[in-house]
Amino acid sequence: MSTIEELKRGDLKGVKELKISSDLDEFPREILELSDTLELLDLSNNRLDSLPDDIGRLKRLKILFLGQNRFTSIPRVLSTLPSLTMIGLKSNQISMWEEDALPLTIRWIVFTDNSIEKIPLSIGKLINLQKMMLAGNSIKELPSSMRNCKNLELMRLSANRLIEMPDWVFDMPKLSWLAYASNPCSRSVDQDSRLDQVSWRDIDMDELLGEGASGIISRVKVAGKYHALKLFRGDMTSDGYPQDELLASMRVGDHPNLNRPHSRVVDHPQDSQALLFDLIPSTYTNLSNPPSLDSCTRDIYDSQQLFDMPFILEVVSGISSALMSLHDRDINHGDLYAHNILVDSSGHSIIGDFGASTIYDRKRYPKFQRLEVRAFGYLLEELIARSNISNKDEIEILDILTKLKDSCIETDTTKRPTFREIYHTISTLSR
Repeated sequence: MSTIEELKRGDLKGVKELKISSDLDEFPREILELSDTLELLDLSNNRLDSLPDDIGRLKRLKILFLGQNRFTSIPRVLSTLPSLTMIGLKSNQISMWEEDALPLTIRWIVFTDNSIEKIPLSIGKLINLQKMMLAGNSIKELPSSMRNCKNLELMRLSANRLIEMPDWVFDMPKLSWLAYASNPCSRSVDQDSRLDQVSWRDIDMDELLGEGASGIISRVKVAGKYHALKLFRGDMTSDGYPQDELLASMRVGDHPNLNRPHSRVVDHPQDSQALLFDLIPSTYTNLSNPPSLDSCTRDIYDSQQLFDMPFILEVVSGISSALMSLHDRDINHGDLYAHNILVDSSGHSIIGDFGASTIYDRKRYPKFQRLEVRAFGYLLEELIARSNISNKDEIEILDILTKLKDSCIETDTTKRPTFREIYHTISTLSR
């Protein structure tokens, strides 16, 4: 992180990335002098409420983070930034999103945790838009012009006021990751009483395992046995409310490829929600790394990473079976990515992280599953691209998987298979 003093002295000339958090209440005009090189600007966690009219001078700026400031509207001057592809305005005080406030170059917007009531009709002009994060606002409807966003792949709409999810949403050709829990149009469910209950007093904390947007995961001991504990936060995340993740996690049911909790924790001293899971062996690792700012919606794999065909078949067989089970229970995972899949050396897979899950009404939204099928198609595509073929039989299997992949990412959603059909196809290859 740089300091405002370094900026004013001219010490930062030639930088491509700049991050300053110094309780700024005005945009430092010295930043504009970096126009020849600056590509990423992070002014999060300040007190800004406006941008200079001539910010368009930053002709190379691609990524702009302005989260945790005091903006009350989407600054219209953003539209003058000729190279901007990503804008983050999370956790401001934004209620107004004016028409044509964003440049046509934009690929990724993060307006999570604000008070936006209406999406402008001009959203339909953003033909390059791939990722739209709008959880935690007050949006009541989606403008029909959004159907023109043909490249939109990921949309987070949880914790809004949507009365209806328009049918055209489920026909969007590339939409693959959708979440809209905690809206009037989502299905309301109670906590699953079938889970065992464990008192907080009976839990011995051992060590921190990890920390995510929705909570903290620790290794704990209960009655002499180790488990994984997820303690949920109450804050809004980029996916929505942690409470929705908790409800979905408790609803998933038993499946060898799903990370399902076995107990719910009660009697927490701060009334925090927590779940207990089986401890996943350390032999399991993430199948990939998350998307980068450049890749936007696509996972990043280690360089030179290759997978043998038996490994690939084991992974896609397990995941397709798990997704079939989830949709049988009216759960859309919403974040089906390789980086959310744990695998061992044999290819046995476990999928968890239900932060973007939506419990939906299948009769009301029968085409919801077809969106997640496209996400599965992307997973297939990534594994196929990294396949290590050793014989003629595997070439034939690869051809069948490639055709299956093509059907999963078909832009006409009605032509995509169901997860039951996908699992059946893969099962015939695994025999």
